[in-house]
Amino acid sequence: MPLTTYLFLFLAVVSVLSALMVILTRNAVYSVLYLIVTFFSIAGHYFLLKAEFLAVVHIIVYTGAIMVLFLYIIMMMNLNKDSDERRKNIHAILIGLSAGILLLSMVYAVKGAENGMGLSVNNSDVGSIEVLGKVLFQQYMLPFEVASVLFLSAMVGAVFLSKKKL
Repeated sequence: MPLTTYLFLFLAVVSVLSALMVILTRNAVYSVLYLIVTFFSIAGHYFLLKAEFLAVVHIIVYTGAIMVLFLYIIMMMNLNKDSDERRKNIHAILIGLSAGILLLSMVYAVKGAENGMGLSVNNSDVGSIEVLGKVLFQQYMLPFEVASVLFLSAMVGAVFLSKKKL
């Protein structure tokens, strides 16, 4: 087997194990650190697919920015205080509902790939910046702009929630 196969298998095992540790770890700071390991291993998969730009952007955006913010917020919050049982039950229901929706979307994606509706990756320019820009700003322009408005509203909401009451 070639070296890339061994690298893929190693990165896959690291990704799955660190993602499981994100869920199973009780300490929130350790959970975020395991999530950073997961993001680095996914970036390694991008490198194996010869999508270096996507790998670097993934590392900068997710690992460099979002995870640092998560870690900062977790350290600023007081997570040691007990929460009531009703909130725990609501969270469990919401987590189960989101996991079910994720499972259904994954099954739908796999069924679409089996029917020949999946993406064909014959092009050697798959990871190039030019192809990414064309696809992002031509084919997926509306979802891209909707996501940017969603992020903007999330930032405004975070600022609003973080303000002290007068």
